[in-house]
Amino acid sequence: MMKNLKFPGQQDKILNVITFGCQMNKYDSETIAGLLQDYSLTDKPEEANLILINTCAVRQHAEDKVYSLIGRLSLIKKDNPDLKIGICGCMAEQYGENLLKRFSVLDLVIGPDNIYKLPDLLQEIYKGKRIVSIGHPAESVRSLPTKRVDKIKAYVPIVLGCNNYCSYCVVPWTRGNIRSREPQEILNEIKNLVNSGCQEVTLLGQNVNDYGCDFKDSQISGLKPIDFCKLLIMVNELDGLKRIRFITSHPKNFKSELINTISQLQKVCEYIHLPLQSGSNKILKLMNRGYTVEFYQQLVEDIRQKIPGVSITTDLIVGFPGEEEEDFNQTLKAVEEIRFDSAFTFKFSPRPNTLSATYPDQLTSEVKQNRLERLIAVTSRIAKERNSRLIEKIEEILVEGRNPKDTSFFMGRTRTDKIVFFKASTDSLIGKMVKVKIIGSGTFSLKGELL
Repeated sequence: MMKNLKFPGQQDKILNVITFGCQMNKYDSETIAGLLQDYSLTDKPEEANLILINTCAVRQHAEDKVYSLIGRLSLIKKDNPDLKIGICGCMAEQYGENLLKRFSVLDLVIGPDNIYKLPDLLQEIYKGKRIVSIGHPAESVRSLPTKRVDKIKAYVPIVLGCNNYCSYCVVPWTRGNIRSREPQEILNEIKNLVNSGCQEVTLLGQNVNDYGCDFKDSQISGLKPIDFCKLLIMVNELDGLKRIRFITSHPKNFKSELINTISQLQKVCEYIHLPLQSGSNKILKLMNRGYTVEFYQQLVEDIRQKIPGVSITTDLIVGFPGEEEEDFNQTLKAVEEIRFDSAFTFKFSPRPNTLSATYPDQLTSEVKQNRLERLIAVTSRIAKERNSRLIEKIEEILVEGRNPKDTSFFMGRTRTDKIVFFKASTDSLIGKMVKVKIIGSGTFSLKGELL
């Protein structure tokens, strides 16, 4: 760890972490802050003497935002030559040395599985070195200190990497193959969070329901390998914890045992994010998803039957190579039939190393944009219709704080992960479970009345 390291021309250590991407990236940023406890944090890049950009490589748009940001930060570095700038996360892993060659303002490129090396690497860059640290060392599956932004809710990774190799996805390259954390490490982390006032945890993994598939008998104190169902049961038994969520699940491995387990565990919320990606079997096969639309629809039916009131959300990609109008219409048909509570919709973006980037019949940006707009119209209408069914219902929400856009309202989430805004008179409700009556609904949120 860094001890009393003095920077040229600087008296204080001031860190600015800028985060792009998924929940795992947000957790990684909290780990960065935890590893660098001797830094004070700022959200203003011009005040910092160390800026770390935690990046996403899932889509080109996310990368373009980072490139634009580097350009703006280079102007700050002109005024402050002692400023050090690093790229972390999936773009770092994807492009490595090329980032240093492309951007002279960068001092450090460090992949997500090498964050634990950060304190030592910073000592080297302050000696004038420019460093790349990527790859997936075994040491990356370890408990690291974190500096939590949210005291009420927390993300807890349980499994790193992915073995599925969907043809559009960079995760196996940027985060490696699957590696599960030891269950006791996970439980200890959650216990510490609860002792600090945390009410809700979200268990994270690229494919969270694959947890434990890489374990061998000898790894878990001589016991038989643990799986995701057993882990959920263990977390559910922790005293003081009020709610458990998890993301993201892969449909092909969402077994009936998992559905039954969720239905029986009081703390596990009735919320499942289950990416469909496409409503065309032809496209699903090209994506290497490992299931059919019919399989997915039956899975949703089983989930809704055994978990009453469950909220199901999804991811959808339009404009995949070879997607014809009929394939897109099949996606619209599937969305109409399944009726998701909400959907994250994306235009296909070819990514380095992925098989789909080499496919023929790449679609134009105009076709992708047209289909995206049509899909959003359908998913938004259905989400609004599903939310309207909750009017006059009583819901329990965990109060997260005041609405930053209108501080006269508080905000919280139902067990089904729907945002509710309501009026109250005191901040003492923050972090508490309260009952509200739903009196209004929209596409993305609900309005409630405190009971």
